[in-house]
Order: sequence, then structure tokens, then C-alpha cells
Amino acid sequence: MRAGGRTRLIGWALVAAACDAKSEDCPAASASPIVLETATGDLDGTLQMPAGCGPFAVVLIHAGSGPTDRNGNNPLLPGTNDSLKLVAAGLAERGVASVRFDKRGVAASHAAELDEEDLRFETFVADAAAWVGKLAADGRFTGVTIAGHSEGSLIGMMAAKQSPAAAFVSIAGLGRPAGEVLREQLGAQLSGELLDEADAILDALEAGVEVEEVPPELYELFRPSVQPYLISYLHYDPSVEAASLAIPAAIIQGTTDIQVSVEDAELLAAAAPDAQLTIIEGMNHVLKAATLEPASQWAAYTDPSLPVVPALFDALVAGVAGAPSRAAIVMPPVR
Repeated sequence: MRAGGRTRLIGWALVAAACDAKSEDCPAASASPIVLETATGDLDGTLQMPAGCGPFAVVLIHAGSGPTDRNGNNPLLPGTNDSLKLVAAGLAERGVASVRFDKRGVAASHAAELDEEDLRFETFVADAAAWVGKLAADGRFTGVTIAGHSEGSLIGMMAAKQSPAAAFVSIAGLGRPAGEVLREQLGAQLSGELLDEADAILDALEAGVEVEEVPPELYELFRPSVQPYLISYLHYDPSVEAASLAIPAAIIQGTTDIQVSVEDAELLAAAAPDAQLTIIEGMNHVLKAATLEPASQWAAYTDPSLPVVPALFDALVAGVAGAPSRAAIVMPPVR
């Protein structure tokens, strides 16, 4: 054996020994509670850590609208899908940490709930920005990426501008103002005078004016106590917000999403041309493989054993600030 070959062999042996020692000292992958204290109560979350010593890139995963919890489940819908829990587990397998949390008023963060008439869209934005600040100050992490799902996309991109976020990822996020989407949905369900009344209420709310008289058929959607929140929400255009992002961004959308369209993703991408756009064939709104057939969609929304589409992780990790490459995760062979 030539001296050079012997030197390389000894060198790799030392590297291998160092890695073995490090693996013994570094913790295994884990999931543990994490709390954000706010003036009106604690927000409870889950910190998912990869195996190893770090520091790690970390993703703040923000859930969608309504009472959707940290795992991606909405108690108003039948069954569970665990989509965001699966995303966190997949990120950990790829060497990326994550935090997912229950929004104020939801699940374990119920104690932080505000009276409905006091809630504003900006409240959720401020909470997300505070989470980013907490993670950015934690020495276990190298940079914070916000990944917002559905309504969490708009919340996340706005929070990114109010915090030290290093990158932003939109997953199944709208590219249009919510009022436009609501009109489409109501137009498919209502007709005649009731549709006219719904349009008039939306016109008023978009103008910042509350409506006193709401038809019983529309009361659940436009009840007086929720109108201040709707006014604050309808004010924003996701494409306008995307255009003013000053950090790296990625946009991910599935083709079989029955809640948000590919066109929405394309609108966001047109507004932020430097963003990485990924369209995933056959992925639905809860990030699972599904066709447009009702039975297939139902299974994806209600079966937590169904995996998240693998292609999502390639697109997501590519958008995470400081995420390790595959080469960085896998040790070179000892020869």
C-alpha cells in the first residue's frame, strides 16, 4: 500500500470514529411540548427534532383556517388526516426541525382564546411572528422558515415581514382575496335574492362596514360577532403580499386540491417571480394522493394512515433556509 493510500485510510478511520462518538453523544429524534407565552394565554405546540446534535434548520408549520389544529385536523369535519403531523415527521427524517402549534382558541391553546368580536386576522399574524422570534433566538436552530398551509399561507407571508424569518413556503395557499373565493363558493350554493344579499354583505364588509341585518340562512357565515374578523381578513390580497416578500420563497400546490386551485399558485408565482413554484400531480388539499372522485378525497381527509405525497418533501426541503442537502446527511463511505 502506498503511503498516500494509508494516510487516507487512517483519515477515514478517524472520521468514522469521530462520527460514532458524536452519534453516541447526540440525542435521538424526538417530539416534545413547546409553549409560546402571550399576554392573553399560552399557545401550545410540538417541537419535532431530528436525530443528531444540530444546530438544525427549523420550520414553523402554520395550519389553515378555522379550528384546524397543529396536526392538520378540523373538528368540524369527520375523521382525521394528520397531514401536518406527517409533514413534521418527514422533515425530521430529512434533518430539519419543526414547530407546529394550536392557534389561539384551538385545541390545547383554548385558554388564549379571545372573544370572537375582538379577534382580528392580524392577531394570528402577530402570533406567528412571535413564534418566529422565539425560534430565531434559540441556539439549537440556524434559521427559521415559515411554511403556511391554506389560510396559514397568507398569515405566514405577512408574519415573515414582521419577524426574522429566513424563508417562506406557501402550501395550498390562495392567490386571490378571500372575498373573491367566497363569492365563487356562495354562487355555487345560492341563487336569486339570497345570493344578492350575500353579495351585498360581502360588498359592505370589504368596504369595512359591519352589517346589522343578516338573513337566517347566512347567519352562521356572517354573524355580527365574526364580522370584525372578516373585515380584517378580506382586506388582504395574497398576491400583493407575496409581491413584497424580501426573503426566499417557495410555492407548492397539488392538482387534485378541491379547495385551492393551481391557478391560485400561479397567481402567487406571478406576483413573486423569484419564488420556486412546484405543482404536484395528484396531491389534494390535505397533501395526500387523491383523484377528484369524492370517495378518493374522502379517504384522504379521514384516514390518518395514508401518507403525505413524497414529492411534497422534496419541494418543501428545497425551500427551507439552511436545510441540509442529502450529501450533507449521508456520511461518505469508509474505504
